[in-house]
Amino acid sequence: MTIAKYEFPLCEKVRNYLRLEQLFKQLNEVENAKNEFQYLHFFEVLFDLIDLIERLDLRTDFVRDLDLQEKNLVYWSQHPDIDSSALEQALQTIHRLAAEIKTNKKLGSGIREEKFLNNIRQRFAIPGGATTFDLPSLFCWLKQADEIKHKNVQQWRAHLQLVEHSVQMLLSFLRERGRYSTVEAKNGFYQGNVEDKIELIRIKCDNTQGYYPVLSGNKYRYGIKFMALFPEEGSTGALADKIEFEIACC
Repeated sequence: MTIAKYEFPLCEKVRNYLRLEQLFKQLNEVENAKNEFQYLHFFEVLFDLIDLIERLDLRTDFVRDLDLQEKNLVYWSQHPDIDSSALEQALQTIHRLAAEIKTNKKLGSGIREEKFLNNIRQRFAIPGGATTFDLPSLFCWLKQADEIKHKNVQQWRAHLQLVEHSVQMLLSFLRERGRYSTVEAKNGFYQGNVEDKIELIRIKCDNTQGYYPVLSGNKYRYGIKFMALFPEEGSTGALADKIEFEIACC
């Protein structure tokens, strides 16, 4: 059995965190590019990240969430079975991130001052815009030695590390809030109540049976419907079977 993991955010803030996390993971996959097309994908992902960061008020969300996590850790420190060394390390990381964020008026602002990136960024918004005749400077850069390109990539990545580390830390804390339990969807549908402070629903289910979950809901309750990956013609795709899966409310 192959287990698939799905995550459904219940608020816009967590939705943005998950989008950022996915883009950073993609960036990590191609930052050590071996050919020109991998580098082009690197720039596509990098510019998507910059666009998203520019649109969001991440600084406010980060400061509020890090302060909240610090309070939670201080509360947990009173538990007799807590790993004090791990807790102290987590507190130090939170303090460092919070201090850096509070001194940064605009997260990721340094990357906007990179002249080379500014010169090529606009063309990447055009389908097929990254060509030799559109961006001769880019293709000149692509012909440079690997050590030069890797050095530039690390320099650009450094401007976004504070955002990346903050997202990693906050999502890690969020996921740790929920524990998986096994439940059953009757007629392919499961409904639950949104308890206080739940911001993320995580689902684990069999990925070999050709179905997937879809979540809908509001601030009071949510519903999970299982859909066929390849529904029969004329069918809505909604399953009517009894399906066992695992769920964690974070």
